Amino acid sequence: MITVKKSSELDKMRRAGKIVGGALRNIEQFVKPGVSTLELDVIIEDFIRSSGAAPSFKNYMGYKHSACISIDDVVVHGIPSSDTVLKEGQIVSIDVGAKIEGFHGDAARTFLVGKVSEEAKQLVGVTKQSFFEGIKYCKAGRRLGDMSHAIQEYAESFGYGVVREMTGHGIGRALHEDPTVYNYGPAGSGVILKAGYTLAVEPMITAGHYGIYIESDGWTCKTRDGSLAAHYENTFIVTDGEPEILTF
Repeated sequence: MITVKKSSELDKMRRAGKIVGGALRNIEQFVKPGVSTLELDVIIEDFIRSSGAAPSFKNYMGYKHSACISIDDVVVHGIPSSDTVLKEGQIVSIDVGAKIEGFHGDAARTFLVGKVSEEAKQLVGVTKQSFFEGIKYCKAGRRLGDMSHAIQEYAESFGYGVVREMTGHGIGRALHEDPTVYNYGPAGSGVILKAGYTLAVEPMITAGHYGIYIESDGWTCKTRDGSLAAHYENTFIVTDGEPEILTF
């Protein structure tokens, strides 16, 4: 069931989104060669808690950290570790959630570690832009699939793969709510959007084939062909006009 959020609920989601956006802006200065992904996770958790919120991901379905930190061919759900140290030329996707007053915000960015290849830069840029191409179609009265189709069409115009198995989602009192938000599919499909729906839309785009696999830890999601992957996500409110993005 998809819920239309009340004004008071949207205010709480704005608070959660602001904290998530702040955590991602803050962490960018620490994304550099020689820093471990566990160090980044600790910084993110400290930021969220010092802002009066709780990390949405910590203890979610047994996950033990506050952020998912995914390097190069890891699409999503990379587990922070003191043994995983950032290296020059990598790209790293950081996914963060925060909960305050019973409501969640969720967003992700892909950062460049030092000097990276032009190919990697383009992938990161196209992934980000695919989100914005998609939300042009995200307003009350449109079909959800119009957005999904726009994301796919834009990413694939560069020859990139659009991950099928991992999706965006509704968000609110629960971190993951209805509807499932695909990053691919036909225009004119899916539910009709209503003002007050809250969505977390997150293109996950690969430089090669879209096929993925999950490692034995049950979390780490990698490209099957070893190609680079990038991730970009925001939480927003559907309105009668432009969507209100909460996680900038």
